[in-house]
Amino acid sequence: MNRAIINTVFALLGLLSGVLGDSLTVLRSPQYVTFRDGQWPISGEKIPDLVALTMGFSIHEDLDWPGLAAGWLFQRPRANALIVVRGLDSLDFPKNISCYPLENPVPFTLDSVANTVHTLFADSTPVVLQLAPSEERLYMMGMANTVFEDLPVTLQQIRGRLSQDGSVLTSLPLVSLSRNNEADLLFLSEVQVLYDISALLQKHKHLAKDPAPDLYSLELAGLEEIVRRYGTDSPQFTDATRILTSALQKFADDVANVYANNAVVEVVTVKTFEAPLTRKSRSILESKQIGARRKNRFKTTSSNPGSPYNLAYKYDYDYAVVFNIVLWLMIVLALSVIVISYNLWNMDPGYDSIIYRMTNQKIRMD
Repeated sequence: MNRAIINTVFALLGLLSGVLGDSLTVLRSPQYVTFRDGQWPISGEKIPDLVALTMGFSIHEDLDWPGLAAGWLFQRPRANALIVVRGLDSLDFPKNISCYPLENPVPFTLDSVANTVHTLFADSTPVVLQLAPSEERLYMMGMANTVFEDLPVTLQQIRGRLSQDGSVLTSLPLVSLSRNNEADLLFLSEVQVLYDISALLQKHKHLAKDPAPDLYSLELAGLEEIVRRYGTDSPQFTDATRILTSALQKFADDVANVYANNAVVEVVTVKTFEAPLTRKSRSILESKQIGARRKNRFKTTSSNPGSPYNLAYKYDYDYAVVFNIVLWLMIVLALSVIVISYNLWNMDPGYDSIIYRMTNQKIRMD
């Protein structure tokens, strides 16, 4: 009864959030990751926890959201790709795809999920790519430094990529979009990044065979510039949403193909974030240097060579649980040894030991 009331409340909140517009859409998910049909709203700050749960990781606080069902315990997705689209509340995806209202659209990152992947799979080579082309924010870890080494990430590099053969300028019907407008070029640059990432993944299908799961996070703001310049009633906005919807569906198909349908692909659409995201950008060279320091951290005498102040590593939130298990197990074992030793010391060989009595009778008979 209580569960039914909670679901009803979530449904009513979903209808209210549906008016506000922002949404979370699940384009691809394996069969063992079940998203229930319903209009249950989810807060923007809970998106990283949702991604962690879909990958089979534990989180600090329970996610009380009915949209995600309990998955298979012994199987987890090989990859998770999250694309954030700014500038509109929803895209025209097929009706059979799970879509949920998004409330409290605050900026978020998947840094916590990336740290979990690195901690649990430190001996493997996971692929972690977080990229926002319009703001030139980049973070790569593991095999991503090798796979996406030639990926254009700055606006200048992407503009140069657009002038090359095989770019989206020659393959997509631009219609009302212009090559000479900055807003149009920014949007097309982000579409080009989607196509380039798909092409690189197709060339490196061996990534899916690695035991470590991979994580991809992209933030696209080109459509927001289209809206700011032309408005939502313009033909440019109509053509841009059509191109972006097709590009996202192709990207989801390519990711699912590389990982043999063992990948989750989500799209978050927001008109605008309530607060700007402030985060220091990292270049490819800096990411390689950070990765090299992490690989060598067990070979140095410093407790934390990645820190300029030689600070200790932060404890994991499972530290207290493991500590109590080890502590009480050692206490129980120590008490057991003491009790057993005391009983053996005070044992009467002629009365308590069956071995002594049997051998004593045999000696008497002889």
